[in-house]
Amino acid sequence: MTVTTLPYMKTNPKLIFFTDFDGTITLEDSNDAMIDNLGYGRAKRRQGNEAVLEGTMSFRDAFRDMLDSIKTPYNECIEYLKKNMKLDPYFVEFYKWSKENNVPIVVLSSGMIPVISALFETLLGGEPDDHLYIVANQVESRDGKDINSEGGWQIKYHDDSHFGHDKSLEIKPYAALPDGVRPTLLYAGDGVSDLSAAAETDLLFAKKGKDLVTFCEREKIPFTLFESWESILATTKNILGGNVSVKEVAQDGLTAVHEGANKN
Repeated sequence: MTVTTLPYMKTNPKLIFFTDFDGTITLEDSNDAMIDNLGYGRAKRRQGNEAVLEGTMSFRDAFRDMLDSIKTPYNECIEYLKKNMKLDPYFVEFYKWSKENNVPIVVLSSGMIPVISALFETLLGGEPDDHLYIVANQVESRDGKDINSEGGWQIKYHDDSHFGHDKSLEIKPYAALPDGVRPTLLYAGDGVSDLSAAAETDLLFAKKGKDLVTFCEREKIPFTLFESWESILATTKNILGGNVSVKEVAQDGLTAVHEGANKN
């Protein structure tokens, strides 16, 4: 891919913000909420997440097993999520600022595009502006059933990787751009679905107290903690304005974790 064919470069941004959706932009993970309340429950879900962290099970297999435990018709799942999901209270401010400052937001999710789109339309009050992109999995019929029937839908993965959606593949072409053209690349995430993207950008925002922090500490991947998009917005403003470097932010983040900032 060349600069002219990379979709997030069409406005020549100085910074691109890649981000997870569930539990990062939303306060609660919509997939977790469905699995815990409509599927086989939190305890078994956590077993699956821990197996992924320990490397004894692929995310692809663990996540499919979790979603397959949900028999509720797809349209009822969407209505359940619309009633129960909320955005991080500061994300809308970040979303508006990014539009005004030519910062594309690229949502890289292990969830499903129709679910994410429905939640954005509900929670933002309409379709997102064209500076927000969604790259995720799809929803498809199971065994030829109507997806709005009992046990009628399943996830259709984005690619053949053991993640189901290898988020790093979307970031790498931008990371490979030459100096002078390449924008600063940031990423925000919280869980095991973000493991493939964790080391691909210039700065990783990892949510306090979540599995992504555990992984990054173990693999010695630099990151900075966040609790809400308030701090992400402030930091991104400073980086775009040249007031601070990504290396300084990452070093400060690492120091804060070592001093116990990740403890709840």
